[in-house]
Amino acid sequence: MEKQQPIYTEKTECQDCCKCVRKCPVKAIRVENGSAMVMPDRCVACGTCVAVCPVGAKRVRDDLGRVRHLLRSGARVYASLAPSFVSDFTDVSADVLIAALRKLGFAGVSETALGAQEVSATLRHELRDQTPRVIISSACPTIVELIGKYLPERLADVTDLCSPLLAHSRLLKQELGEDARVVFIGPCIAKKIEADSFGDLVDIAISFRDLREWMEEDGIDLQQMTSGPEDRFVPGPAKEGALYPVDGGMIAGIQADCTVHDAHFMAFSGVDSVVKALDEMQSLPLTKPVFLELLACEGGCVNGPQAAGQCATIAKRHRVIDYTEYDPATIAETPVVDVALIRAVTPVDQVEHGEDDVLEALRMVGKYTAEDELNCGGCGYADCREFAEALLDGKAEPTMCISYMKKLAQKKANALIQTMPSGVVIVQRNLRIVECNQRFAELMGPDAVLCHEANPGLEGALLPKVAPFFAGFFERVLEGGEEVLDRDVEHANTVYRMSIFTIERHRIVGGIIQDITEPAVQKEQVIREAQDVIHKHLTTVQKIAYLLGENAAESQISLNAIIDSFSPKSIDDQGKER
Repeated sequence: MEKQQPIYTEKTECQDCCKCVRKCPVKAIRVENGSAMVMPDRCVACGTCVAVCPVGAKRVRDDLGRVRHLLRSGARVYASLAPSFVSDFTDVSADVLIAALRKLGFAGVSETALGAQEVSATLRHELRDQTPRVIISSACPTIVELIGKYLPERLADVTDLCSPLLAHSRLLKQELGEDARVVFIGPCIAKKIEADSFGDLVDIAISFRDLREWMEEDGIDLQQMTSGPEDRFVPGPAKEGALYPVDGGMIAGIQADCTVHDAHFMAFSGVDSVVKALDEMQSLPLTKPVFLELLACEGGCVNGPQAAGQCATIAKRHRVIDYTEYDPATIAETPVVDVALIRAVTPVDQVEHGEDDVLEALRMVGKYTAEDELNCGGCGYADCREFAEALLDGKAEPTMCISYMKKLAQKKANALIQTMPSGVVIVQRNLRIVECNQRFAELMGPDAVLCHEANPGLEGALLPKVAPFFAGFFERVLEGGEEVLDRDVEHANTVYRMSIFTIERHRIVGGIIQDITEPAVQKEQVIREAQDVIHKHLTTVQKIAYLLGENAAESQISLNAIIDSFSPKSIDDQGKER
């Protein structure tokens, strides 16, 4: 089921806006019956769709219930606290936050940054090898998913090292016992993928937002909390690893002991920037190893999709740097735990569509020439051809094309207007005609018919020139803002039934005009009026029948005879009227 994935769609609340399609950097959204569904096999869990959904239809899986159950089980559960906590919980000290977590039931709290230090120690040794090559950090699970699924040719450049979280979990089990259970708390949605994939190391991953909700439900007020000597990080505080959540922090941690000088270090954040950087790397001549620190969130993990803090990136960065304390002389030369990892990421099947198939898909949305391809981006795709490929992949629906739907609506409206037996005209506030049908031109006379033949619909024509007698009524509705003006008017020995209605107040009005002196119209009018008389007469008779004791059947028979005399005659099998 989709809800078992880290990110899912609440179908009943999806409003056909396709904003998530426009913003998703990898287009991992499938539109089905108007609902935009996340495709788990394509999603990299960056959280963009969750952030931009205007109605909150994109949801993050709630794992708080599982954490509570784990704590109640009697297991020794330790919280792995992401280093970006200093930029998220700005109004409390670390020891107070630890006290709150211990009150929730955790056996202890440890910094995920300890795992980052293990990764950095391993990378220092690897980077002393001066063989020209590209080395991509594996610290960000979203970037690992991105490369593995969409840029598999670069997967060999990603270090075969686990993320700081997995390294930290190994460290905790080594230091505290293999039976120690680990729950990650941080700003990242992709950590749920790691917890799902490596359940032997990380049991569950929740967010800072989840933690705040949890504490509120349990009545824990951080401002009222006090800490004691036992409220300290286990097995000890982090050092340079605490820099990891800011853009370039991993590089700073690797270079902290000043033993790595010769490698080229580069940091990029934001999925679009990362993809662009990797594309440019293909043509870069290498003379030394190039280390790329790649983070999915712009500015680093401090701007993770589930971060609760709303302050500016520079303020978050300052808090992280100000919090981090370490002596370069004490930085470990070798890792304490094995951080090697063999990962399996399945590349997304990239189907190549032939030109004929793409052109056929374009024709499905009324695009027959290059000029028809507006590339407006309204569907969420960069251009019409990319949208056509999404149609072929089953990820999109024709209704997502705004220009196509607009033209379709116009065609339906025009067809309806043209087939109406009455004259129909739409007029804007300057009394210029927007649209009219052939019947309206016929009612206005031979000159109007000639104009309609030259300019079907009479678009742009001035109503006072085409229909001078009616122009005043339209002007009255436009200026007065009346909803409907119904009136029978006589002009040139003809009686017209006119109904003028507002489409956009003071801007656009529509009119339906009928010549009620025509025999067919007269007959319909007599029938309708006779039916009204029957209805009113029977209603009155029913009210007074119990007093007068009279029968209304005779009146009904007479009036029905009138209706029959004016109703169209049908022909029986012998060709006789009946």
